[in-house]
This record gives sequence, structure tokens and C-alpha cells, in this order.
Amino acid sequence: MTDIFTHWTPAITADWATKPVSLTHTLHTSPLFSDAALAGLIDRYPRGQYGLIHTGGQTEKRRWQSGEIGKMPGKDVIDLIGQGDRNGQGRMWLNLRHVTDVDPAYAELLDQMFSEIASHTGDLGTIKRSMGILISSPGARVYYHADMPGQALGQIRGRKRVYVYPAKAPFLTPEGLENIATGGLELDLTYDPAFDQHATVFDLEPGQMLHWPLNCPHRVDNYDVLNVSFTVEYLTPAIRRHQIVTAANAVLRRHLGMQPKAATLDGPSYWAKAALNAGVRRSGLLAKASSKKPASFVLDSSAANGIRPLDAGSQS
Repeated sequence: MTDIFTHWTPAITADWATKPVSLTHTLHTSPLFSDAALAGLIDRYPRGQYGLIHTGGQTEKRRWQSGEIGKMPGKDVIDLIGQGDRNGQGRMWLNLRHVTDVDPAYAELLDQMFSEIASHTGDLGTIKRSMGILISSPGARVYYHADMPGQALGQIRGRKRVYVYPAKAPFLTPEGLENIATGGLELDLTYDPAFDQHATVFDLEPGQMLHWPLNCPHRVDNYDVLNVSFTVEYLTPAIRRHQIVTAANAVLRRHLGMQPKAATLDGPSYWAKAALNAGVRRSGLLAKASSKKPASFVLDSSAANGIRPLDAGSQS
């Protein structure tokens, strides 16, 4: 089996999980990411596991709508997304979430990826991991946000610019991270263009992958070309404990008026916060608010520009 990662250097090993690192990979040459394979994957993808998003323009902040693929063939879906603003409908991206659950071939690929990483960094001890595939329009953007799991982003085709920011104030406040942990609102972070002077900036090309330290805020701008990328998310026992403590800190701050200290992942403090988190989860006090929007459009080959608006409550 062909190695996924090539030209891994001692510097990458030294910087892993402490700094953003750029790696080279071979997945852009894999048949699993060919146009035909991706089109076939879209044709059979379960409705509940993909997200189709229509984003605003470069000057429109955080404007997006959710849509449905409908009956459009996968090949035509890719072609339509690739047209970008030229179709008069703005920019779109398709997120094939948890592709490892849909097709075991991608799960095998992900297992190989983590095996190779372990050979350089030591076993990460993941308790959960997944891969997604992103197909996005020329000029599409992913707004400033942060994620709770470990993260990596790899490029298959096209080109994008990725900005990675330090996981500390003012780029990420404890309150901001607590909102993500308890509300799932990854995009609900304050962005200041002045932050960019502190960002590590990468121009991501096919055959490159980025990995950044836990919770680093980031944003992405596509260049003027169709982009196909893959995302990797993973949990380790330490990351899971960090999530638990962060959620408990949210309770202490919001409901008890306390100013919790930084996360401690072991000892009596951790177990007290783990018990608090379990209790409030059972009570429903911190039930996550859904950020999912109802579909407002469906892809339709017979409609102008391939997009048909949906009335509220209608189904494709």
C-alpha cells in the first residue's frame, strides 16, 4: 500500500500539536478521490449526513443558507458547485460528513493515516476519529471559527488560503470556547481583521495537509477554482477530558457566577467538574442549541442556474 505521508521531517515531529504544521500526502492521487468516485459517493450519500451550504460573497459576513441535493446526479452537483458566482447563485460548498461511516474504503484510509502519524509522533490514543470530504466553489470561504476535536485539513484539488490563529485570548477567550463546548456554535466567535497579523498563513495546494494545535481558531478563503478537500477530526482521552472541563466551566461561569480556572485534566478538580458536567447533561440545562438551518433551496437541473428555491416547510 502506498504511503500517505511523504517527506515527514524531524521538525514536523517536534512541532506536532504545539504549532501549525504542513505535511505532504498522496491522497490527491488516490482513486477514492477521482471525479468518478466522488460523483458516485454523492449519488448514494445519506441525506442526514451531508450539508449543502450556499454562502455569501466575500463582503457578506456570515450569510449562508442550507440546501438539498435532490435528484441531481453527483457529476452535475460537482459541476454546478464548480461554477461558483458564474451561475449567478453565489458560492456553495458540500460537506460529506463522516464519510468513513458511509464507505469502509475511506475508513481504511483513515486508519492508515493514523498508523503513519503514530510511527512519527507516537500513538495518539484516539478514541474516536472521522473523515469528511468538502467540495466547494471558487471564492467560497469558511468563516472564523474554532472546533473542539483535534483537526486537520488536506487538499485534493484546487487551492485555498488558510489562516490559523493562536488558541488564546484575544483570538479565543474561555467564554468563546465554552460557548462552542456547550452550544455547538463553532462560528460564534468574534473576529477582528487585526488578528490576521498574528495568524500563520498557508496556501494549501493538492498533496498538502495542515494540522494545528487543539482549538486554534481558523478561517479559509478559496482561490478562484473548484476545491476538493478532506477534513479529519479526532478525540483522545485528554481532548475528551478537556471538553468535559470546558463545559463544566461554562456552568460555573453562567449559572453560579464563578470565574473558573484553566482546565485541569486530572485529580479532584477534574472529577468534580466531570460530575458537574454529567449532572447538568442529565438535567438538560445545557442542551445544545441546533445551528442547523432548514433547507431553503434544492439543486434542480431543470431550474434556472440549477437551483430551485424551496418554500418554508417544503421538501425536495
